[in-house]
Amino acid sequence: MLAVAGGKGGSGKTTTALGLAGALVERRRRPLVADCDLDAPNLHLRADVPRDPGADASTPTAAVHESATVPGADVLPAGDADGDDLAAALDALPESRPVILDCPAGASEAAVRPLRAADACVVVATDTREGIEDAVKTAAMARAVGTPVRVVAVTRTASVPVGLADAAAADAVPIPDAATPLEARETAAAYATFADYAEPNT
Repeated sequence: MLAVAGGKGGSGKTTTALGLAGALVERRRRPLVADCDLDAPNLHLRADVPRDPGADASTPTAAVHESATVPGADVLPAGDADGDDLAAALDALPESRPVILDCPAGASEAAVRPLRAADACVVVATDTREGIEDAVKTAAMARAVGTPVRVVAVTRTASVPVGLADAAAADAVPIPDAATPLEARETAAAYATFADYAEPNT
């Protein structure tokens, strides 16, 4: 289970989670992307699926919708879930397929919960002073709950800010700016690189 996290809203976490899912689909995997942001869920909008989980919400795999934006990837929207619902869903997510957790921004307990459940983390940042500071804080938060940081994704830039990899103690990879990042050729290589980090032995 891989958490996609960041300290700031609007950094590109949801798009990065879906881009990573698309790269895994290219590798003939069937990823499941779960919206863990209960306060401001927007995964369903980016993935073009209904706001609410499927009719059979008794198990996460029965409540998913296939993304129209990223065909081959399943999406578990947040709907009206509360913290208890999310905790139950995190416990029930399958181990037999790639699972990507689209985490809320910030450092609250709501942000920590999916990080704690994940096996590893991708930190998403923007190429700004505040974005870099948030990335370093998010990486430290992930490690504080025992979740290793595999890579830092720096969105909408052609290069990684100097010193970011050392400050975050993780590799850093830029995602070029694109009007439609989930469709653009220039972003595909970056998302494929994240798939290497998500499943390093494939």
